[in-house]
Amino acid sequence: MQSGVIKIIENRIGILTLNRPDSRNALDDILISELSDAVNSLNRNTDVRVIVITGEGAAFCAGMNLDYLQRSVDKTLEDNTEEAKALQRLLFSLRQSRKTVIAMVNGPAMGGGCGLAAACDFVFASEESARFGAPEVRLGFVPAVILEFLIHRMGLGKTREFVLQGAIVNALTAQQLGLATEVVPANSLTARVMEFAAQLCSQTSASSTGLTKELLARYDEMNQKDAQDFAVNLNALVRKTDDFKKGIDASIKKEKISW
Repeated sequence: MQSGVIKIIENRIGILTLNRPDSRNALDDILISELSDAVNSLNRNTDVRVIVITGEGAAFCAGMNLDYLQRSVDKTLEDNTEEAKALQRLLFSLRQSRKTVIAMVNGPAMGGGCGLAAACDFVFASEESARFGAPEVRLGFVPAVILEFLIHRMGLGKTREFVLQGAIVNALTAQQLGLATEVVPANSLTARVMEFAAQLCSQTSASSTGLTKELLARYDEMNQKDAQDFAVNLNALVRKTDDFKKGIDASIKKEKISW
């Protein structure tokens, strides 16, 4: 059986392609496991600065595989709980990654696929073919695992309206909702994402990016006072790092920094 995820590393960019085009890259336990392993592998790779996730074929990710969901009816509550936790861990591994993560949405991103995009730092969408949706309430399901990630991107009010009607929207509407960062013509989507990823690699510090993402993650976990204390301590500690010294020195000398 062919791999469900194709992993390519080039020019400090790790590209993960969901490779189940016949099922529109729909998620099941196997694909979630393979994608989680691939994400964790890139997270550990110090040569990788940016992670890009996309889909093979016409879809980004059609959500949960319906045959897989149908089989869950006969599984125990414990088994279904573990499988839901596996999806949750995958989404958190993207949001809490110390690398910058980009979703390159080349086609429909439905349900779990919409959550997959929402968990990324940036979302670039094909103007012609990208669709974003959370149709769970139309299917007798609940967008339970992905809800937190949608709220983080769109805010509570817009997410409430989105999920309660089981909405499916095009790329431009997704951008207006805050779900998509940038809408790009399909024939230039890959080039634009690779250009943007390369800019991040050359223009931002790996250390600073990782620490900033850690700070963002901690804000989710701590109360306001603890988050403020953590931020102050991090600010002080970063002033002793090599990247800080390099950046300040270059700025004073008005030299271009190459990261």
